[in-house]
Amino acid sequence: MPTVDGRLLRGERARAATLHAAVALATESGLDGLSFSQLAERAGVSKSGLFAHWSTKEELQLAAIAYAEQRFAEVVVRPALRAPRGIRRLWALHESRLADLAGGALPGGCFFSNAQFEFAARPGSVRDALGAVLADWHALLERLIAEAVELGELRDDVPVGQLAFELNAFGTAAVYESRLFDAETIYRHARLAALQRLRGLTPAPDLLPTPDLLPTLDHFPAPDLLPEA
Repeated sequence: MPTVDGRLLRGERARAATLHAAVALATESGLDGLSFSQLAERAGVSKSGLFAHWSTKEELQLAAIAYAEQRFAEVVVRPALRAPRGIRRLWALHESRLADLAGGALPGGCFFSNAQFEFAARPGSVRDALGAVLADWHALLERLIAEAVELGELRDDVPVGQLAFELNAFGTAAVYESRLFDAETIYRHARLAALQRLRGLTPAPDLLPTPDLLPTLDHFPAPDLLPEA
């Protein structure tokens, strides 16, 4: 029995490592450009081994999306949720997202922003899965905004959906502009845009840093989810 369990564990680790490689590759070649041949070469496995897990390209794409969502939860969301409830947690989530992007764990930047642009006008199960992830992200932002309002750390008249859209937009703009312009400058723009917006909406601005005293992004260490061999 221990031998069987060990094999299953090794198999799951190998599958996770392959999906990790798939997510990284998709940020460079696009989710539609994710091929079994490229992935086999990148992950150091055989194509037949890949087909044992996913019989079609679409199945592989959907598995990559699910893995990327798990990775995002571990690397971005969980560190941010260690911050105190309210506006500090909301700010921490924005910071954590940018810290992951700046850390360069994925060579082509944000998996989801890239894939959502790629599939926005292409109906099907892949687009639906990406849309569901985006909806969950907005729901999380809205929940944290509502909590900050309930705690009196954001004004009662804050438009929850609008603010969630703005915070997401600041981060999304940083994804692609940081690839085209000086990344450090773009990250600072994205951070200041969110910080100034939140400070303008809170009766307790001292809970947030001042624009001239922003900490460095590495205050959110974001270990990647590459499984151990």
